[in-house]
Amino acid sequence: MAAALPSLGLGVHFNNSCSSRNFTIPLSTGALAKGFGTNHYYIIPKKRHLSSSTIFVPRASSSAALEDGNSDTDTIPIPKVIIDQDSDPDATVVEITFGDRLGALLDTMSALKNLGLNVAKANVFLDSSGKHNLFAITKADTGRKVDDPEILEAIRLTIINNLIQYHPESSSQLAMGTAFGVEPPKEQIDVDIATHISIRDDGPKRSLLYVETADRPGLLVDLVRIITDINVSVESGEFDTEGLLAKASFHVSYRDKALIKPLQQVLANSLRYFLRRPSTEEASF
Repeated sequence: MAAALPSLGLGVHFNNSCSSRNFTIPLSTGALAKGFGTNHYYIIPKKRHLSSSTIFVPRASSSAALEDGNSDTDTIPIPKVIIDQDSDPDATVVEITFGDRLGALLDTMSALKNLGLNVAKANVFLDSSGKHNLFAITKADTGRKVDDPEILEAIRLTIINNLIQYHPESSSQLAMGTAFGVEPPKEQIDVDIATHISIRDDGPKRSLLYVETADRPGLLVDLVRIITDINVSVESGEFDTEGLLAKASFHVSYRDKALIKPLQQVLANSLRYFLRRPSTEEASF
């Protein structure tokens, strides 16, 4: 059962606008699960590793895997999934990139709908890194952006799960290939080497926390829990899944002020301790 930690606001301070994006193709939605309050976090109980089985990940239908794009596997691009809480004050913006292999992703949007979300197609554009698919996502019951980390993680896992289902060749490119894919990554990243943490002031009222580490299911939820465990508030941020790595940027504050240096050090140490490679004693239980 989910346990409620001290509630925090998400999306309090937004400086950017996404008004230029035309959100079209709205989809019907179901009801959001009870117990999720507006602008509050409800997070699962503390533990070192969150099992992906604790988050419902709907699969897309068994219809055609690709709506357009090619199926050549000579050069497999690195899939990228970005969850952006900063760009739009009214919606969670999700961006998916996988070379030129992704079409309209209607099946993925339908799977997200099963999480109790309104999903609209925002934009599709092509650049040197591939085709970018942007979606605006809101909660069905309130029409507001998603502020619960469990649901944000469920969105991320749903997209990655469906991506691997339709593009099995991508599973070896993603850390999630171990959990969802038919072909896990050939090499695992050393989390101690891959982890990078930095914190800097972003004005008088907030700081910017950057975390880069080896990806795994449940990471977004666990990062937010570690931050809130030391009474630091998460206001907004962005969470990027890029191949075997996860890159997170959070705007954080302590009592509506930027984090002082000692608290920055405490937060960085807490995250490094949590993200470090498990010891033999921990792994044996």
